[in-house]
Amino acid sequence: MTSFAQESAADPTAEIAALTVRLAGLLLQRHWMLATAESCTGGLIAGACTDLSGSSAWFERGFVTYSNEAKTELLGVSAAWIDTHGAVSEPVARAMAEGAVARSHAQVSLAVTGVAGPTGGTPDKPVGTVWFGWSVGGEVRTERRRFEGDRAAVRAATVLHALQTLVLRLQH
Repeated sequence: MTSFAQESAADPTAEIAALTVRLAGLLLQRHWMLATAESCTGGLIAGACTDLSGSSAWFERGFVTYSNEAKTELLGVSAAWIDTHGAVSEPVARAMAEGAVARSHAQVSLAVTGVAGPTGGTPDKPVGTVWFGWSVGGEVRTERRRFEGDRAAVRAATVLHALQTLVLRLQH
């Protein structure tokens, strides 16, 4: 018999599903809603949330802002910040998280912008580089991570880390 930890290490789907259940409980306790702002994951986080039956009680909306124009038009990200820092940057991840809350009825958001590959990497931002933004109760935190693997592995690791960190923030 395989343990849960072994299963989730081989298949992040089980861990993502378990995290989503925990996230739902934490948001429901506070009567808060979640909005997501996704670039490199293309809606995978919103998909993971809405895979859970009853998610309309805590998941408000998801923004898939793959293009720079979408980030600006839908989330209010400054085009100047994108030009200066690039779409995969701390200021853009922060603005995406802030914009998701400002342009929804949610109190909590998470945002991801990154280079999933296999193309698009640069020496400063190699494939696997992802910036995260989380807004909880008006406080925004950001983080940069680099994940190994192919496109699917980078995207799965991004979803997992985004949800893990949000659950941890809501537990404190």
